Amino acid sequence: MAVFFSDLDNTLIYSYKRDIGEDKVGVELYNDRVISFMTWKSYALLKEADRRMLFVPVTTRTPEQYARIDLGVKPQYALVCNGGMLLKGGVRDEEWYRDSLELIRDSADELKKAYELMDCDKDRCFEVRSIYELFLFTKSEKPQETAERLKAGLDLQKARVFSNGQKIYAVPKNMDKGTAVRRFGQRFGVDKCIAAGDSAFDAPMLREADFAFAPKGLCERADMQNVPNMGACAVCDTDEEFFSDFILENYSKFI
Repeated sequence: MAVFFSDLDNTLIYSYKRDIGEDKVGVELYNDRVISFMTWKSYALLKEADRRMLFVPVTTRTPEQYARIDLGVKPQYALVCNGGMLLKGGVRDEEWYRDSLELIRDSADELKKAYELMDCDKDRCFEVRSIYELFLFTKSEKPQETAERLKAGLDLQKARVFSNGQKIYAVPKNMDKGTAVRRFGQRFGVDKCIAAGDSAFDAPMLREADFAFAPKGLCERADMQNVPNMGACAVCDTDEEFFSDFILENYSKFI
């Protein structure tokens, strides 16, 4: 079985904060406002991809945040909470979730320490949230400084720190998208894995894939050098092409 694992935000869909022109379709409604879009080209091409192979969204979004999205297709499976939770027909797979909690048991103390550090951080500007006990999230007015203080206070062999804009995450070892893709393959049988993503969160998933799509800036990172065929699949820096369009126009070359 060939499976297309893809991140969502900034990979297939774009926030209202990014101008993607008029040729777009709203795919996320929140508080009666459309807050995420796809290009019409990607919206149409995703339907074709969904018919040709198993499409599995892989996202840091919670189940509630994922449920707000309408991609024009209804994936049978989705990996949410950075892969810590598997949804089947929109319903949480309890066995998967229990296994996820077991996988991060050795990082539990480190996650508690991360919570304390985030909670007392002088630049924090949002509550510290435990996302289904799988990882932590907050926001900072000075995210780079907060992230560095967090890294200095943690055992980075047991927990990792990510920043994305104002957002700061503390994520246990084994709670990553690569582990999730590997677990999915072991459970369901995956002969070929195609993956797409745009951020450091996606790097483990891209390294796990047989063929990976990533923006040029991401695939040039030192930890991305061993991804099979990454050079052939990486999108070039350009203002003339959307990453989502590039992925969905080229994935079929690798089926």
